Amino acid sequence: MAKLLILCFAALISCTSTGRSSRMSSGMQAETEIIVSESQGGAEKAGFIILKNEAEYRKALESNSSQLIVEGSEPSPSKVFKFPADKKVVLYNLGTFRSGDHRITKIKNVSVKNKVLYVEVPYVEHGGMEIQVISNPYVVFTVPLHYNFTSVELKFSK
Repeated sequence: MAKLLILCFAALISCTSTGRSSRMSSGMQAETEIIVSESQGGAEKAGFIILKNEAEYRKALESNSSQLIVEGSEPSPSKVFKFPADKKVVLYNLGTFRSGDHRITKIKNVSVKNKVLYVEVPYVEHGGMEIQVISNPYVVFTVPLHYNFTSVELKFSK
């Protein structure tokens, strides 16, 4: 089932990105925010971790990628991230892909049903030839503190 999800995700996400900024409606901005989204550095298998504090956040990012790009900025060692006390921070590894750029650049909606966190991301069509490169994308995002979940599932919408 996990491989099917990964294959569907690989087929749906474009190898080109429209930008690194998180563009959400004003209502969603209060609920969720992309902190980091990278096309390289994640785990080989899809999965998630809820980061409990800034030390866990820094450790996870150091182990995932040596070149971090915080949303809306260029890499900067002086960039300071203030860990939110009023939200949960989720590190989600998308798994391994054989081609394309599978970085998540926008989250449309988040919801919880039956202890599953559904993360709605835009459907982006593939086009043209792709260079065969293995990538392990990951994304770090926030959700409301009161959301209780035991798994994360990506949903694609137009």
